[in-house]
Amino acid sequence: MKDISESQARLKGIFNISVTPFTASGEFDFAGLSRNIERVISLGYDGILIGGTYGEFPAMTADERATLFRHVMEIVGDRVPVMLCSAGSDARVVRDLTQLAGDLGGLPMVTPPFVSEVTDAQIISFFKQMAPLSRTGILVYNAPGIGITLPPVVLEQLADIEGVVGIKQGDLNPTAIDQIANRLGGRLRLFCASDLAFLGPMMCGFDGISTTNSGALPEIILATYRALENGDANTARELHRLWYPYRALARRFGQPQLVKAAMNLRGFDGHHVRAPLIDLEPEIIGLVEQELLRLAADPRSGVTLK
Repeated sequence: MKDISESQARLKGIFNISVTPFTASGEFDFAGLSRNIERVISLGYDGILIGGTYGEFPAMTADERATLFRHVMEIVGDRVPVMLCSAGSDARVVRDLTQLAGDLGGLPMVTPPFVSEVTDAQIISFFKQMAPLSRTGILVYNAPGIGITLPPVVLEQLADIEGVVGIKQGDLNPTAIDQIANRLGGRLRLFCASDLAFLGPMMCGFDGISTTNSGALPEIILATYRALENGDANTARELHRLWYPYRALARRFGQPQLVKAAMNLRGFDGHHVRAPLIDLEPEIIGLVEQELLRLAADPRSGVTLK
């Protein structure tokens, strides 16, 4: 993407949150990452997200993240829009990665600063400093799991900042979703940050979702989203219900560990997580395999095993 206008135009639909495949020794497997990206693009995903929370960015150095950005943009080019997570606890690193992401043609995804007792005014000032650094604008990531939860009243103020093209909303409280959808819809792009419960936000008028579990179950999650997008709420509901047992495992054992295990079982390139995360134990992987077998037995899922 070349500028903010193009980011605003293309920022919609279903985006795969790509896990970062690490070798057993903790190195990047760039070939595996390339295969994973090509898979979701070929299936028809509207975009991808790189180096996010479930991409394990907190376990990477700033140089590693920059290398990851460059590699992915070389693979993808301009075929689909790419969100590049530039979040961090050091504002200097965030500045550098945000500028790099925009220069590469991606859309930087920025969280509030990870600082104790930071005020709303300081958060707004931080985003005002970040937005001009990227020629493609920035995406505000409201990520309760890794930091501050931004209330709708603050998100409204961030929406007024020039260069903020969208919000990826991780707080899925129904009241917050209702307020955001009705106060900010049409002003900027709204993304649901979780595939575990995206039907509600989409029905409220969100513009898209980002999905980690599509690394392991790309077919059924894409079919669910497309059904909802086409106004077929009944089909979307039934497909979403079909993979509930998998979601229960994901909530119980955590992402991206479970996603990578499921990808490995399907012959995809999930590989390993990095410390402090730990790969799933064999008995838990057995539960994941049982769930994949159940899904593979239902033709509606589109899931196959190697």
